[in-house]
Amino acid sequence: MTQPPASAFDLTVNGTRHALTVDNRTSLLDLLRERLRLTGTKKGCDHGQCGACTVLVDGRRTNACLTLAVTLDGREVTTVEGLADGDDLHPVQQAFLDHDAFQCGYCTPGQICSAVGALDELAQGWPSHVTDDLTGEVEPSAEEVRERMSGNLCRCGAYAHIVTAVQEAAR
Repeated sequence: MTQPPASAFDLTVNGTRHALTVDNRTSLLDLLRERLRLTGTKKGCDHGQCGACTVLVDGRRTNACLTLAVTLDGREVTTVEGLADGDDLHPVQQAFLDHDAFQCGYCTPGQICSAVGALDELAQGWPSHVTDDLTGEVEPSAEEVRERMSGNLCRCGAYAHIVTAVQEAAR
C-alpha cells in the first residue's frame, strides 16, 4: 500500500516551534488535537460553520477545521491554551469567567479565540457590516460585538453574557 503524500514544515504553536511532517490532507484542527495533544480547540461541525475550532494564525481568526496544516509553514498559531500568561488569564478569558459567558463550555475556546481576534480588528479600526462611521473610532457596542462574533455558535444560548464579556475585555 502506498503512503499518502506528506510534507515537512515548521509551525510555531503557542510559542513553541515544531518541525512536523504530516499527510497533506491533515487539517490544522486534527494536527492540534491528535498530534500535538492540544485539545482545547474543539471539533464541532468540521465544516467551518460553528466556530468551535477558531484559533489565531498570525493573530488573525481562523477556522482550524478548514485550514490544511501544511499551508502554515513558518506561521504562528495561538490556541486557547496559549492565551494565558502562566497563571494570569488573558483579559478575554477573565471576562468570560467574570460574566458567566459559558454554559456547557464546548464552544468557549473558539468563542474566546474569536473574541481576541475580533478585539484586535476593532483596535485596528477595521469596520464590520454594522459599523456606522467608517472614518472614526469603532466602538464595541453590543451590535458591533454580535456582528463580529456571528461566526461562533453557542448551542446553550449564552450570547448575552458573551457580548457583555467581550465588551468588558475591550475596555
